[in-house]
Amino acid sequence: MSESMSSPSPSQALLELRDVRRGYHQGESRLDVLNGASLSVRAGEMKALVGPSGSGKSTLLNIAGLLEQPDSGTVFIDGIDSARLRSAKRTLLRRQHIGFVFQFHRLLPEFSALENVMIPQMLAGLDKFEASDRAAQLLAMVGLQDRVDHRPGLLSGGEQQRVAIARAVANAPRVLLADEPTGNLDPDTAKDVFGHLAAITRATRTAALVVTHNQQLALNMDSILTIENGHVVELA
Repeated sequence: MSESMSSPSPSQALLELRDVRRGYHQGESRLDVLNGASLSVRAGEMKALVGPSGSGKSTLLNIAGLLEQPDSGTVFIDGIDSARLRSAKRTLLRRQHIGFVFQFHRLLPEFSALENVMIPQMLAGLDKFEASDRAAQLLAMVGLQDRVDHRPGLLSGGEQQRVAIARAVANAPRVLLADEPTGNLDPDTAKDVFGHLAAITRATRTAALVVTHNQQLALNMDSILTIENGHVVELA
């Protein structure tokens, strides 16, 4: 089985799910969560994924992030067919090409904002001087150039989430997956954090899929998706 990682054409989606199916056994019955779900997100594009709890949003996001395998169907990341890769190569693809932003920022409390953004870069092999320079640039992009030396406990909730966004793109992923990135924030702070998320997505030409219950923020993205009967449906 080939493990070729050919480069996509400029118009090709950076994230694409084709006919993805996923179900779970509950006792003697089976619950089909995704039933032929398909979507695509291109460079610099932001798509919102909305819908009630239990509709399959988390399952779809986990599959898109290569954290969970579908029963059938295909996930393409930057033109690479993840189904054709062995487990180690699939893990490497996730680490190198996908960034994650969660509702809870999960910053390391004993390290500064700068160090939190440096760490994933150094784990990927970058030396500390290059990692420091890039971390400073990314924190400036999210408006935290004056807070780089502050530990998370000295930052506001919105500032912590902006550090998490900078960390998520530290290794220049092609795909950014965000799960309720503003869910813990008040409306004004949520709007501010989303503005920074959108700006960094456009600037880095990342493909972003954002799960959110915030309808106002969803309306500011390029399109709004939901899951109906296991299928991805575009609402706007």
